[in-house]
Amino acid sequence: MISKEFYGILLIMTDGQYIKKAISLAKKGQGRTSPNPMVGALLVKKGRIISEGYHKKAGTPHAEAIAIDKAGPAAEGSTLYVSLEPCCHKDKRTPPCTEKIISAGIKKVVISMEDPNPKVSGKGIEVLRRAGIEVSAGLLEEKAVELNEYYIKHIRTGLPFVVLKAAITLDGRIATPDGESKWITGEKARRAVHGLRGNVDAIMTAIGTVRADDPRLTCRIKGRPSPVRVILDPRLEINPDANVLTCPPRTLIVTAKAGKTEKKKLLRQRGMEFIEHEGKRADLPALMKTLGSMGIISVLVEGGSSLNASCLESGIVDKVMFFTAPKIIGGRDAIPVVGGDVSRSLSGAHRIVKTRMRRFGEDFLIEGYVQKNN
Repeated sequence: MISKEFYGILLIMTDGQYIKKAISLAKKGQGRTSPNPMVGALLVKKGRIISEGYHKKAGTPHAEAIAIDKAGPAAEGSTLYVSLEPCCHKDKRTPPCTEKIISAGIKKVVISMEDPNPKVSGKGIEVLRRAGIEVSAGLLEEKAVELNEYYIKHIRTGLPFVVLKAAITLDGRIATPDGESKWITGEKARRAVHGLRGNVDAIMTAIGTVRADDPRLTCRIKGRPSPVRVILDPRLEINPDANVLTCPPRTLIVTAKAGKTEKKKLLRQRGMEFIEHEGKRADLPALMKTLGSMGIISVLVEGGSSLNASCLESGIVDKVMFFTAPKIIGGRDAIPVVGGDVSRSLSGAHRIVKTRMRRFGEDFLIEGYVQKNN
């Protein structure tokens, strides 16, 4: 146990509390570290935090290095608390953190989770132990895993982590029969969506949504980056003046390889990029492989009824986030959140596990993970 002073009173803090703080520090890098993980670190000596740091952006110093540099000579003999196993390889833009830790004279390292990257996994811990440093790992591991679920899936599979997001009514509708959908949810829920957009690498929708709403698909929170836009448009029907083509950031259009040569040429001249596929429709698992190979580690799906169904049926969805408003549209022709032609039995329904609920104004967010059969 470690202690700290609070308004002159000496309190006892556990390793778990320090790891929790390291995870909180790591969250400050949300939306900026991709394709790297988010990492937070702090140094404790004689019961007091002497320095802390978090990874701010890919290519910049890691959390451990920042905390050690801030502490200077005081780092000697201290304990390092870090949310992810320190790196030990040189195949990157920054030096190995294990070398920095050893040279700083740190006596103990407490790690929340091992790094799933094969270049690091367990090796960073072994390097530190061989140098005579006491190491423990696994504290609050579940929280650390959730923090970096995008990174973990990508590093293990090469595929992006896919979140399916929708704004729905209590009766599971995303629009009235004539397509009216603005606004189902309130301002607080919509702001939360912009925060979510700022945390992912890409946002994916289909041409039907672009035609109906002409969205920008940007993050409107100051200081947060906007994701790459991925537009599924098999017949290249998109209006050249659509918002997704006329405002930053980058836009990728997923379309059939055959046809519309002149329109493709025009849009390429305007900076648009294409991912082309054979046949009439994109193969969604293959598209995820392509996006993953481009360094995109997370995708937010914001589409309509048909796209939601296709994503679920193809098995690409990892997590669902349904912002639910206390409204009922009613009527058999109102548009459901998941459409498509596949009718499942209750026993064959997509099961959502590890669910939780949060409130945003009058609306509720229900989120959970899609249970994979394999």
